[in-house]
Amino acid sequence: GDLLLGEEDFYGEIFRDLKIPAQPLSWKTDYQPGVFGTGSSTEEIEKQARVLQLINLYRVRGHLIASLDPLGKQHIYHPELDPASVKLTFWDYDRNFITGDLLPDHKTATLREILEILHKTYCDKIGIEYMHIQNPEEKSWLQRMMEPVRNTPAFTPKMKKEILKKLITAEAFEHFIHTRFIGHKRFSLEGSETLIPVLDYLFNEASDYDVLEVVLGMAHRGRLNVLANIIGKSYESIFSEFEDIKDPNSIEGSGDVKYHLGAIGWYKTRSGKKILVSLASNPSHLEWVNPVVEGIVRAKQERLEDKDHKKVLPLLIHGDAAFAGQGIVAETLNLSQLKGYRTGGTVHIIINNQIGFTTTPEDARSSQYATDVAKMIQAPIFHVNGDDPEASLWIAKIAFEYRQKFKKDVVIDLFGYRRHGHNEGDEPGFTQPLLYEQINHHPSVREIYERNLLKNKTIAEEEAKQLHENITRTLSEAFEKIRQKTETFKTDVLLAVSNETIESIKPEKDTTIPEQDLAKIVNGITSIPEGFSIHPKLKKFLEKRKNLVDGTFDADWAYAETIAFASLLLEGTPVRLSGQDSVRGTFSQRHLALTDIHTGKEYLFLNHLASNQAKIEALDSLLSEAAVLGFEFGYSLADPLALVMWEAQFGDFANAAQVIIDNFIVASEVKWKVRNNIVMLLPHGYEGQGPEHSSARLERFLTLCAEDNIRICNVSTPAQYFHLLRSHIKLAERKPLVVITPKSLLRHPEAKSGKEEFIKGGFKEVIDDNIDRKDSIEKLIFTSGKIYYDLIKFRKDKNIGDTSIIRIEQFYPYKSDKVKSIAASYPRAKKIMWVQEEPINMGAWNFLWPKLTEDIPGKKILYAGRPESASPAVGSAKISAQQQKEVVEEAFRA
Repeated sequence: GDLLLGEEDFYGEIFRDLKIPAQPLSWKTDYQPGVFGTGSSTEEIEKQARVLQLINLYRVRGHLIASLDPLGKQHIYHPELDPASVKLTFWDYDRNFITGDLLPDHKTATLREILEILHKTYCDKIGIEYMHIQNPEEKSWLQRMMEPVRNTPAFTPKMKKEILKKLITAEAFEHFIHTRFIGHKRFSLEGSETLIPVLDYLFNEASDYDVLEVVLGMAHRGRLNVLANIIGKSYESIFSEFEDIKDPNSIEGSGDVKYHLGAIGWYKTRSGKKILVSLASNPSHLEWVNPVVEGIVRAKQERLEDKDHKKVLPLLIHGDAAFAGQGIVAETLNLSQLKGYRTGGTVHIIINNQIGFTTTPEDARSSQYATDVAKMIQAPIFHVNGDDPEASLWIAKIAFEYRQKFKKDVVIDLFGYRRHGHNEGDEPGFTQPLLYEQINHHPSVREIYERNLLKNKTIAEEEAKQLHENITRTLSEAFEKIRQKTETFKTDVLLAVSNETIESIKPEKDTTIPEQDLAKIVNGITSIPEGFSIHPKLKKFLEKRKNLVDGTFDADWAYAETIAFASLLLEGTPVRLSGQDSVRGTFSQRHLALTDIHTGKEYLFLNHLASNQAKIEALDSLLSEAAVLGFEFGYSLADPLALVMWEAQFGDFANAAQVIIDNFIVASEVKWKVRNNIVMLLPHGYEGQGPEHSSARLERFLTLCAEDNIRICNVSTPAQYFHLLRSHIKLAERKPLVVITPKSLLRHPEAKSGKEEFIKGGFKEVIDDNIDRKDSIEKLIFTSGKIYYDLIKFRKDKNIGDTSIIRIEQFYPYKSDKVKSIAASYPRAKKIMWVQEEPINMGAWNFLWPKLTEDIPGKKILYAGRPESASPAVGSAKISAQQQKEVVEEAFRA
């Protein structure tokens, strides 16, 4: 009978050397050469089907036995890739079979040839996962790119020398810092130096496709090397950061550590073109820069009117442990194909150290690869051995061309190792002694590649020596220069509009709009196209809105917001609003888009006010806070001339985006000299909806206030909200804005604003009570937000005449002068009280108490509010209502 290869023989004969005998064993007398599958026998048909099955198995599973690890660890056998698993035998190797689409130019080949092609394409230094993709066009395209050339690039000698030059430069940079700045953290790229020639190749490819800019995001590993050798940040500047010789008079110099800073540079390609390369600043929170980069890119694409997403390329560089472990990665991947967040596909490169700090892959993930999360969006994943630079560059080419053609994310898993510890002060031998014994004896990729080029006479020894001497001399000269001058802290900002355009905007304090403009806006936002059928309730909704112009109808919160949006659009300010269910509004209050009840077609009336207006992009986001807020932060950072808003479904849902708030939004200016003007809308109010639907955690935002870094408001009328949004753009301060927005006040009969309030007045940080005789007032209540309406109702119902209620509409920047002035205008006021809905350990009390004490000297500041609590609110609506009643009563009883 036929001989089946055993596991050991199969590997030895097929996968190591592919040295299969040219002819079958002579005693096998029933062998007949020819093309299997062309006959009609059942055996022939079955064997042909098995060959096609084997081809498919290699495409699906070949990566599992690919030689990916530079340190030599390899799975040498997988049962599904053994021909015996599909009942093919040793005697079939020299029989001809139909190849299907494996060899388009050759309809048949021997099984031996088929196995050689499959092994070289899928099981050598490159392993590809792409058969999970459901689109057959994408899979066919990838196969046509890889299989005919067997994933074996043919680089010219000139290109090979260029690769070596990049490797020498990358390695020399790391060695120089290691010897000159002993003990300093630099998060070395050593073990993954191939990243530098890969990026160089990518940018050259991108420029040939007329890409104008690449925006990078990356954490620590290799960041300084990328800054120096890709973006073009001067060696002197980097070395001066190690020497810590920044200008002591420059307060910005204390902003952040060197491996967090961003930069912008022009990368000159081999064809003489230049491509702008930007690296976003980021904190130590690893992957959290991902959505920020996507937002930056989207803003740039919008300003360039790059509807095909071909001019600006997002490129994210990850660590293997972080890519697998951080949830923000999955959230950002989920953004990639959504219309409001699409950037035309991101190139992801994973610097795969095969370790996370001290944690091995076995303890770091439950998946085969660090990249498995990317399968959720059907991205192709290219695993490649980083010790083979040419294979790595070939994969970079395929990945980039795939992105350009299909507008989808693609992942390059660049296998390497980490020559030192997590940082240069760490001793990895404590926890991985065997691994680091192996690493210590392993030659660098530069050594391996240089040795091969010398062996093949691609480069002469003297020429290689000259490359080493050139970079060493350049680094030494830069080191000497830093001792002769003082560097000033500087961070480049990744803008979608020019600095000149931004600086040309003159701040305006007037936030009113002319009456005729208001009439035009009202007409525009209450008109619908002919033949467009809207819901009957919305028809009445629009009809009522028309009456604002004649003064018979007052605007509620959502109406005031819509007028603010419309006025800014007519003035040329783009508006972007995103959040979970934000188009309609969580509380069915906004209705920015109308839906035809017969066709389902949407009509965004704000985009049809005038022919020369700016546009609004109103989006119902994916169910994410972290990635979406990060995206909007990036967008606002890049385009400060747009009103960019994110709305939480309920205010305390912002908890899930705390890293974006703490480490980016409120601190980006002081850390990186990077300003943003994002608006966060956080619904807040105690209406008995439980712990997770009551508090926007105002206290947390107030603890982040310092150095005029943010604006925090809790406004009480629709007109105040209108003027606040307009002032945010008109004042051109470029500060983030947190607005504590209402829930029940959205439809409160007293929370309305008439026409006059939009065409006159402006935003008031503190609102005094409307009292005729201030000398009759003995008590001042300071408060904010929804509870104000409970207080004025109680005062009216109880006919209380000795108490004034003053609203603090802006907590920060705190307006001390206005508080002092108002308090001083009540000569007989003896009691001063702060009233809030929140528990005493939450809300604004702890922030305001020392300020009110200082501004109103000689008076004890009393408190009325809920008692101390670990939870923001009770779960019972009945108990909550009783608590609210007691707070209001206490406010007037004390």
